[in-house]
Amino acid sequence: MGRYSRVIFLIAGIILFPAMLFAQFNNNTTSPYSRYGLGDLNSYSFGRTTAMGGATLASRYDLQINGANPASYSAIDSLNFLFEFGLQGNFSKYKSNISSATSNDINFNYFAMAFRINDWMATSIALYPYSSVGYNVQAGEELENSVEYLTTYYGEGTISDAVWGLAIQPSKYFSLGMNLNYRFGNLSRNSELNFSGADLYLLQRYSRLRLRDFGLELGAQAILPLKNDKQLVLGAVLENKPKYTALASDIVMKNIYYSQSSDLDTLFFQEEEKAELVFPTTIGLGLSFSKKNVYEINVDYYHQGWSDALFLGEKSEFLADLNKFAIGAEWIPDKFSIRSAFKRVAYRAGFNYEQTYHSFDGHQINSFGITFGLGLPVYRSNSTINISAEFGRRGTTDFNLIREDYAKVNLSANLHDLWFIQRKID
Repeated sequence: MGRYSRVIFLIAGIILFPAMLFAQFNNNTTSPYSRYGLGDLNSYSFGRTTAMGGATLASRYDLQINGANPASYSAIDSLNFLFEFGLQGNFSKYKSNISSATSNDINFNYFAMAFRINDWMATSIALYPYSSVGYNVQAGEELENSVEYLTTYYGEGTISDAVWGLAIQPSKYFSLGMNLNYRFGNLSRNSELNFSGADLYLLQRYSRLRLRDFGLELGAQAILPLKNDKQLVLGAVLENKPKYTALASDIVMKNIYYSQSSDLDTLFFQEEEKAELVFPTTIGLGLSFSKKNVYEINVDYYHQGWSDALFLGEKSEFLADLNKFAIGAEWIPDKFSIRSAFKRVAYRAGFNYEQTYHSFDGHQINSFGITFGLGLPVYRSNSTINISAEFGRRGTTDFNLIREDYAKVNLSANLHDLWFIQRKID
């Protein structure tokens, strides 16, 4: 790859960045659980380690952009320029004690690039969703006087992160990093109460939250080289209760119906006002054991204290502390085989279990997933096409809750090129 590849990188960036930016304003979920909190939280891993159960906090791979831990950027080779983007498809079946439904969503997922600045410093920029809201739920009831009414709850929106990352490696045994994120997006949550029969009324409520602010995440990795190209890495990330300024608005209207006309009355109106969101403390720990170009085994523990998070100055009764456990592995039979393409393929698999941050009447929603995938090398290049799938379940039909059986398909391209080479002969 050379000058032509750099032109391809530039064209891909020009085309993909607006598409990615547009995707950030489209909800990537249809889950009823996204009605609460900030919606469905996006996985902190992407690309290669998505197929490894999402375990990535201690991973140091020179051909990977690992945005989950900014300390990993320093693992990139000094001449490498990495450009990566991904797509994700979600296919879900929702079931309760009284009904069921299916849905599917396909969208751009993330965009990232990374390179070394010098021998001890590397940087990255990225754009990816933080959380998504997208639901439409109806509930019908009857009053004591036999008047029936139907309540519809619906909402949409996405909170996204535009990230600039920096890593420094003061010694070969230790790396420090930071991700400065600009968190932005809109979330709307609406409801309509509709009475059946004539001469009754419709109640409508429209709530909106706009988020625009900066946050900071810190990361570290300790590297222990072993014999025979093996190494052990301990990784950690920390985000300490970041505070974000938001703009919140709310309106409640009453629409009274007559025989041939209607009358609209505003019961409550709040213009956009500044408010504060206090996000939870995030702590992540990871362990990775690998042999270069042969195998890698990762284990993660990830915690977010959502029970202490504040939304417009108040805690939410529907949120609990999030805990996630993930384990995954990659194996490459012969990365440099010239006779068999199958031996150059990276085979990946993993498992994750999560106590999500949603809780209802003391019943926390749990999920688990099994992952597997392939890393397909591009001919005569260090670029890779990553394909992965995850099958899992979230929630339960007990306690009048909803169970989601899902399948996720991820496709990402990790494009590699050699830059910053001073040519002696042109």
